[in-house]
Amino acid sequence: MTSSDSNVDPGLGIAVDLGTTTLAASLVDLSSGERMASAGALNPQREFGADVVSRLDAACRSGQALQRMAALVREELYRLAVRLLDSAGEARDRLRMVAVAGNPAMEHLLLGLPVVRLAYPPYRPLFSTSTNIPAADLGWDLSGRVALFPLPGGFVGGDTVAFLFGVPDVCAPCPGPRLFLDMGTNGEMVLQCGDVLLGTSAAAGPAFEGGGLACGMAALPGAVNGIVRDGDRVRVTTIGGGQPLGVCGSAVLDTVALLLEEGLLDSTGRLLTPEEIASPVGARIGTVGGEPAFILHRDAARTIYLSQEDIRQVQLAKGAIRAGMEVLCERARIRCEDIEEVVLTGSFGAVLSARSLKFIGIFTEKMVQTTRFVREGALAGVERALTAPEGFEAVDRLARALRVIPLSGTPAFEKHFLKHIDFPSR
Repeated sequence: MTSSDSNVDPGLGIAVDLGTTTLAASLVDLSSGERMASAGALNPQREFGADVVSRLDAACRSGQALQRMAALVREELYRLAVRLLDSAGEARDRLRMVAVAGNPAMEHLLLGLPVVRLAYPPYRPLFSTSTNIPAADLGWDLSGRVALFPLPGGFVGGDTVAFLFGVPDVCAPCPGPRLFLDMGTNGEMVLQCGDVLLGTSAAAGPAFEGGGLACGMAALPGAVNGIVRDGDRVRVTTIGGGQPLGVCGSAVLDTVALLLEEGLLDSTGRLLTPEEIASPVGARIGTVGGEPAFILHRDAARTIYLSQEDIRQVQLAKGAIRAGMEVLCERARIRCEDIEEVVLTGSFGAVLSARSLKFIGIFTEKMVQTTRFVREGALAGVERALTAPEGFEAVDRLARALRVIPLSGTPAFEKHFLKHIDFPSR
């Protein structure tokens, strides 16, 4: 390196996890790899539906809706970028790249691309390798370029590739089967057997991220993110330690697990009546809006609860996740019980309890013992892509190695979904 080269400012990068429910972003020093600031927000496209299917349907029906969704998410990401730069006291001209990872629908909608091929057969994205454009093309008053992660298939996208890329040893053959599981709205998962990577996406819906529930919210300050039995009482914790405002994904699953453990919920997902329950925790079951519900918190301002319908949404989500796992294992000619390690991530609001996942019927006992949680898995992978020596060349190689297994309409998925829709009997 010459003396003039050493004076070149490598600048800054912004990493983005473009989720269906939530957006997460971080500001990164490209020379040191240090995270300088982070920020998050809800995906404003939710006005067109909580899930990918609803948004794809809206975009296929109306070009105006497609452009509106593109404008909404571009504006929100621009606000996040400016907030990150301002909070770190950095000038906009130091920004070299914004790297974005999302599922195929989210990346297409960000770019304002037609989504018919994603909504209908052959379910294929319009691009499969990483691509980048000037930031100005998205209407951003920012220097540098915007890079989008590759899309291996119509159901497995850049966020899955980013999650994998953030695990340093993913490209090395593993000694035993390993499952990578991102429990978000789309339930992306990859099964690694030796040097083979099989990936798929199960439409889980937004329940695991607190979306679509009576009192659900994203993992933001005020969200109940944990619930524990304390003698005859139940205690809740919140993000930031303040007054509870709603409930996010980690507490939703912990609550359902507690209901099952205490015998307040039967295997079909029905909340029992107080008369049927011996546990003192059963006193928290009541009626809200004419529907059975479990009360997590009540004060003068609000009642935070999990309704019977909320529990049904969790059932549907967990059935889809477990069915996707079973299909991947069948393709690899192994059983779920053979999986040696689980790498778990998701926008829950806390480290998700593997034990809760066993109680609701997603994990086996062996998985409980071998699960490790990676906080902000996709975002960490985007950050690594910004600073790694080979950057997006290595990302593209990883995406090409991933074999995508579609689930939509397949008899194997439907069979396993129906088998796992109920909670385990106790």
